[in-house]
Amino acid sequence: MNLDRLQANRFTSGDIELAFYEAGNPEGIPVLLIHGFASTAHVNWVSPGWFKTLVGAGYRVIALDNRGHGQSDKPHDPEAYHPETMAADAAGLIEDLDIAPAHVMGYSMGARITAFLALSRPELVRSVVFGGLGMGMVDGVGDWDPIADALLADSIDDVIDERGRMFRAFADQTKSDRLALAACIRTSRTLVDPDELGRADFPALIGVGTRDDIAGSAQELAQLMRRARALDIPNRDHMLAVGDKVFKAGVLDFLAQVDGGEF
Repeated sequence: MNLDRLQANRFTSGDIELAFYEAGNPEGIPVLLIHGFASTAHVNWVSPGWFKTLVGAGYRVIALDNRGHGQSDKPHDPEAYHPETMAADAAGLIEDLDIAPAHVMGYSMGARITAFLALSRPELVRSVVFGGLGMGMVDGVGDWDPIADALLADSIDDVIDERGRMFRAFADQTKSDRLALAACIRTSRTLVDPDELGRADFPALIGVGTRDDIAGSAQELAQLMRRARALDIPNRDHMLAVGDKVFKAGVLDFLAQVDGGEF
């Protein structure tokens, strides 16, 4: 399935216009997909086969381009990118489409946004999938200032930091607005309160690659939560875990259990 064949729809959140894409059974249970930093709905969810997988399972599938990314507006002010604000974008889309409660799956930064959404508006959420982010959601994922510096460098050849080079290359590959991404990375890293997560009552699946050196432990995060399960994605790092067949199978099984009242 090619995103180019899906019509880009628009909705407004505050003063920001955002793009989203939809496919699948209009009467199916809705799944909202929230992509990661420097990615897009296409890169994160269509190219790795998630739209095909979820549509094939009968779901109504919606994916948005986060602010600063893809076809959505790209403010250059860091204050526009706090995760509470980006979670409000996702909440607004759920309400605009009248699809509550929806399964919500986020990857990396999208998992952080999903957590803020589910904690602030639990009535909108049927379940959550946190991909590519475990205890890093609570403890932090290291110093990301070098990534902002890498995004603002004149050339990737000037970037020495290894993680910075990885994200700069990704941003160049996706032809992203590097000023918007640099603003985003400075303020989108707010940590999730572990006590709030511990009290939360929504079903959660936490999928992390076994070679992911960014996400933090999925098992520790699952132990912190009341209704959570960890899923190891074998031999995958942060960039490659998202499209893995083990992850897809685990998500389909989790969603089916939630929808069947078994989780």
